[in-house]
Amino acid sequence: MSLNKRKMGTGFEEKAAAYLVENGYKIKGRNYHAGRGPELDIVAWKDGMFIVVECKYRSGHSFGDPLEAVDVCKQKRICRAMLRYYTQYGYSLDVPCRFDVIAIYGDGSIRHIEHAFEFRI
Repeated sequence: MSLNKRKMGTGFEEKAAAYLVENGYKIKGRNYHAGRGPELDIVAWKDGMFIVVECKYRSGHSFGDPLEAVDVCKQKRICRAMLRYYTQYGYSLDVPCRFDVIAIYGDGSIRHIEHAFEFRI
């Protein structure tokens, strides 16, 4: 990934994190990465549960809606990464977790899908 794409992605993740804070979420971590596999863009906390947020940006619709980029394969990898997060930080699996997706569009609008997918391995 080019430096410019990473920098641009970081900017959109910052916008998503600011949106979450404005809506009562506490940011617990960003860009969590443990070993091989995907990173967790944002790990937040609200209402007694973890909220794992995958952020996606698209400047237009030529590559489809950003929400479509979180396919079943990506969902499984995110869930496995969250299991590592639980283990690394000593959380019991009794602590609930929800998986959301935030889409940011070229016009700057944000669409937040709560409970975007279920836990799956």
